[in-house]
Amino acid sequence: MQKLSSLIILMMAIIYWMLRIIATYCYQMGMEFMAQPLNFELELVVIFTSILCFILIAKRKWLGAILYLVAYEGYFGADIINNFSKLKEGGLAMAQYTNMFFSFIGMVFPIIVLLDMIFDKNRELNPKDKKTDWFYAQEKFDRQMDDRADKNNYRTL
Repeated sequence: MQKLSSLIILMMAIIYWMLRIIATYCYQMGMEFMAQPLNFELELVVIFTSILCFILIAKRKWLGAILYLVAYEGYFGADIINNFSKLKEGGLAMAQYTNMFFSFIGMVFPIIVLLDMIFDKNRELNPKDKKTDWFYAQEKFDRQMDDRADKNNYRTL
């Protein structure tokens, strides 16, 4: 993860993830919070799969971004569709508008993460590994020293 924009996008997604954890905890304890989980059991599954996705996204793996997209779009997309159909029929309460807003944010973050991975040209053109680059960066100098050292042909009798 070399670009600051990639790091900021991932941090914002993690902050949203923490907000969903707080909402789930408050729902389980019976406390009032601005957002509520759509389905408690499925919310727990999405929360725990997000941990794996964030690790893979930080390592710039496609599997993490795709799994994050599928999990969040499937979970929050159904809520958006249901709320739009209810909105056509009559209207929504304030709590449903708030949940719809948080669902929309939950659908936007995976798309942004996937677009960031698609358009990140440094990921494939110039991958860096700090553990080994210091060693292989001196290869040209090492070859010059080896060529110079080979010219000393000492003979032993």
